[in-house]
Amino acid sequence: MEQISGVIMYLQNIYTFMIIGYVLLSWLPNARESFIGVFLGKLVEPYLGIFRRFIPPIGGMLDLSPIIAVFALRFIAYGLIAVIDFII
Repeated sequence: MEQISGVIMYLQNIYTFMIIGYVLLSWLPNARESFIGVFLGKLVEPYLGIFRRFIPPIGGMLDLSPIIAVFALRFIAYGLIAVIDFII
């Protein structure tokens, strides 16, 4: 069981770092058009898009949706681990 929870947490950490990297690329001019920016965008934008529908940017500039998305991802990972612990 610890192996399964370890894999879930590992995947959650990787995806969290991908979200952080994608957000940091937005601070650099034309970084999202690079190979890494496009690659991260294809992996991260569908997930962030869910939160951007409900959380508009503050003042048109400050986007809080990645922060909420990371918190939700962590809750999902812990919830999945709790369900698997309950089943097994």
